[in-house]
Amino acid sequence: MKTSTVITNIKSTLILVLMAAALGSCATIEGAGEDIESAGEAVQDAANG
Repeated sequence: MKTSTVITNIKSTLILVLMAAALGSCATIEGAGEDIESAGEAVQDAANG
């Protein structure tokens, strides 16, 4: 297996684990909205550097 394939698999697994943790912590629809909003802001901050 190539190194790039292993890294891609690790990244995919990490993303799935983080998504599962985020969804598991949402007790209400409002909480889900707040989690999605904060995730979007984090992505935006990372993109802006």
